[in-house]
Amino acid sequence: MKKLILFVFCLFSLSANAMEKETTFNKQLFDKAQSEGKIVIVSSWIKYCSSCAGQMKILKTAKKEGVLADIKFDNIEYFSFDVTNKEIAEMLKVQFQTTLLIFKDNKEIYRSVGETTKDLLYEAIKSTLKT
Repeated sequence: MKKLILFVFCLFSLSANAMEKETTFNKQLFDKAQSEGKIVIVSSWIKYCSSCAGQMKILKTAKKEGVLADIKFDNIEYFSFDVTNKEIAEMLKVQFQTTLLIFKDNKEIYRSVGETTKDLLYEAIKSTLKT
């Protein structure tokens, strides 16, 4: 009985993580944001990936807060995509879920795989705003 309850609990917790994820990446919007001089952040995810959900939650908070200390996050465009979407994954050269890319001035300036620490993710974003 305990195993069944544990299984059901795990199933619901995985489903909750899966529901938070959606592909927002669009090549035209990506290109437009870059042409407007925005910093573009792209994260990859896959269904049932808890580290992906954690990373996306941190990025969503950063977007919602719009500010980190004295630095505004208002010139940033956020996108996400399911890493099983081969067209997007190949275009961005992403092979793994929980990959985070940051673009500035039409070039990739940051890449991490599996990073889910809020302080490190915020520092990566913050460093792009300074340069």
